[in-house]
Amino acid sequence: MSMSAKESNRRDLLVLGAGQLGMAVLRALAPRAAERRQSVTVVVSPQTVSSSRPGDIESLGILQALGVEVIGFDLAGDAAALQALFERYRTVVNCTGFVAGPGTQLKITRAALDAEVERYFPWQFGVDYDVVGQGSGQPVFDEQYDVRQLLRAQQQTEWVIISTGMFTSFLFEPAFDVVNLAARTVHGLGTWDTRVTVTTPEDIGRLTTEILLAEPRIANEVVYVAGDTISYGELAEVVERVTGYAFEKTLWSLDKLRADLALAPDDVMTRYRAAFALGDGMWWDKANTFNAKHGIETVDVAHYLQHLLEA
Repeated sequence: MSMSAKESNRRDLLVLGAGQLGMAVLRALAPRAAERRQSVTVVVSPQTVSSSRPGDIESLGILQALGVEVIGFDLAGDAAALQALFERYRTVVNCTGFVAGPGTQLKITRAALDAEVERYFPWQFGVDYDVVGQGSGQPVFDEQYDVRQLLRAQQQTEWVIISTGMFTSFLFEPAFDVVNLAARTVHGLGTWDTRVTVTTPEDIGRLTTEILLAEPRIANEVVYVAGDTISYGELAEVVERVTGYAFEKTLWSLDKLRADLALAPDDVMTRYRAAFALGDGMWWDKANTFNAKHGIETVDVAHYLQHLLEA
C-alpha cells in the first residue's frame, strides 16, 4: 500500500487513557472534533470495556454520549501490536500516565514514531523536563527527558509537548503533605520562596484541545500552560485567607528532604517532595503561557480551594 493510500485510510484522533486527565481531554475535544467531522477513539484497559464497576459504567456512558469510540487494549503488552494500533490513526494524544510501569512512555513513543503517525502528543503533562534534565533522582523524570530526545531526533512525526506543572489537587493531597486541610498544616518545600506551577485536569483538557486545533498549526515545540504559579509562602497565605483558619507552617529544607529520600529511596511521595523542592523546572511565569497569551481564563489555587471547600 502506498503512503498516500495508507494515510487516507487512517482515522483522525486516538486518545490513550480515560482516567482523570483523559476524560477531561475527551470532554473538551470530542464536541469540537464532531464539529469538524473528525472521529475520536479512546483506548482503555480491556477489563474496563466489560466492567461492572459503577465508576467504569458511568465513564463509558459519558464517552458514548460524547460520540467517542471505545476500544480495549493493553498498553503494557506487545510493542508490535501497539504500533499496528497506532497505524490506524493520524493523531495520538497520550493521557495514560505511568500506570503501566517504568519504560511505558518510551515504548509508546517508539510505537507512535514507528507507526509514522502525523502528530503525537506525549504524556508530558508535568514539569519542564528539559530544565530538570537527567539525574534528578526521579526515574520518571529521566524517562520523560529521554522521550523528548527521541522525539527531537526524528522529523517524520510532528510532536507537541504540553507542560502543565502538577495537578492543582496534588497540593492538597494528604499523602503529599504540602497542604493538609484536616490537620491545618502547610509544609514549604525547599524555601518559602520556591515556586511551583499547577493546573487542574479540566483546564488541561480545554487547553490541550485549543492547542491541538490551533491555527496556524502548532508543531515540534513545547507549549507552556498554567492554572497558577505560586510560591509555598504564597500558598500558605492563600490557604489561611480562603479557609479563615490559622495553619501551622513548617519549612522542609532541601537537605532535610534529601535525607528523607536517602532513608526511603523507593517512597513515591518522598521522591516527589524532594523534586518539587528544587524550584528549577517546576515552574514558569503564567504571563508567558499559552492561556495567558490567548486570554483563556484558568482556575488559580485560591478559586480551586474555594470550590473544594464548597463541594
